[in-house]
Amino acid sequence: MTEPRDHPFVTAVKPLVDAMGGELLRPDEAGADDVVLAWEGEDLLAVRLPQLADSLDHILVALERRYGRPLSELDRKAKQEVVRILEGRGAFSVRHGVETVAGALGVSRFTVYNYLNRENAAKAD
Repeated sequence: MTEPRDHPFVTAVKPLVDAMGGELLRPDEAGADDVVLAWEGEDLLAVRLPQLADSLDHILVALERRYGRPLSELDRKAKQEVVRILEGRGAFSVRHGVETVAGALGVSRFTVYNYLNRENAAKAD
């Protein structure tokens, strides 16, 4: 996006768009799936959101930053916490979500399912 980068609204939403893995565009560059945002009745910018599968990769990278190391190096308790966070964010509704998460955690799909089942059983109690 080349303009209006310095607009206060753009400055305000940019960190959110970046955190989601989105892209800021000029309104005239917006496609059918993009979200056009207006300011005081005038289209100011468009946001191209990532595909859901791309979002999962982005979330995994953010979690690595949060924990300060690769997710595969976390202990079991921390990995269970990561699975809990990812479930809350809908990661397992993405096609191959369990496989992607298992790979990032360095565990089997079976282990991820065990973490999920344990979490769901705890919620039921």
